[in-house]
Amino acid sequence: MMSERDKLLKTIQRCDFVLYELQLYLDTHPNCQQALSAYRKHREIKKKAEDIYISKYGPIIPQQSNAQEKWDWVENPWPWERSEN
Repeated sequence: MMSERDKLLKTIQRCDFVLYELQLYLDTHPNCQQALSAYRKHREIKKKAEDIYISKYGPIIPQQSNAQEKWDWVENPWPWERSEN
């Protein structure tokens, strides 16, 4: 069974893949309304998943750190330190 943390990361990864593919398609088909709609939809899904993940587990990338007192990026497990590895 997959943990909530892992489910959120999978959602973010899937959205990253879809967004990249749509970006490539839109580079050559900039007026495609269906692709633009799909891009906006997946961008929103990714943002929601990232917001939940960050609020519960901390930043995914250094730019998401909201450190005020100390640099908290290094306090989270690195990708190779996660339980599924």
